[in-house]
Amino acid sequence: MHVPLFRVSLSLACLCLVLSGLPTLAQDLDFPDFRSKKDNFAKMPEKDLRADIASFTLAGVDESIGKAQLQTVPVKDYGPNFMRYENENIQVIIKTSFFMPTKHKLMFSEKHLVKIDGKPYYGGIYGEQPHSIIESVTVLVGKDTVPIPATAWFDLYDPKFSFNENGGARTRNGVFLSNDKHTFYIYMLNIDNGGAEYTWVIRDKQYLRRVVDVGFLNK
Repeated sequence: MHVPLFRVSLSLACLCLVLSGLPTLAQDLDFPDFRSKKDNFAKMPEKDLRADIASFTLAGVDESIGKAQLQTVPVKDYGPNFMRYENENIQVIIKTSFFMPTKHKLMFSEKHLVKIDGKPYYGGIYGEQPHSIIESVTVLVGKDTVPIPATAWFDLYDPKFSFNENGGARTRNGVFLSNDKHTFYIYMLNIDNGGAEYTWVIRDKQYLRRVVDVGFLNK
């Protein structure tokens, strides 16, 4: 299926030029920040994964110089709350839905939201209720379903499928294929509210890990 609405943003360098024109405010918190940095790109010890992820993430842009862009799985279908990628071997479907505060246990520090269901959360504006959630991430390789545990995405909020540029919808989300033929990466970027990007790593039909960075546009 041809998907005319979305155009993949050309490069990290071009996207950074676009983002440089956006107003950013440093998030100087006056309340507790429980968010861990263990899943940040900067904390990654795996050199091979790190080199691949640097080629398409903003958190890794300083390490992307000289790295060729990875091949991608094309977008085949999309809607307000889903996006589907598919080639002859891989299918990825990401679904989102509205955040319903009555279905969650919310922990506040004074008026600031600091934990959801007992866990710190990522994306959106930290301290405020998010607007949307990742409902599911479905991955098929050949005829095999790759289980993606809820722990890979349950605390990631306000995902976005696209952003507006020059009056048109653009996306840097994607499914990126490693040159080793064993690994691919599912990536989501939200440039609002200081930025948030989520990457899930799949290797040999198994979920391997996630990489999560937020607030990098405030730095």
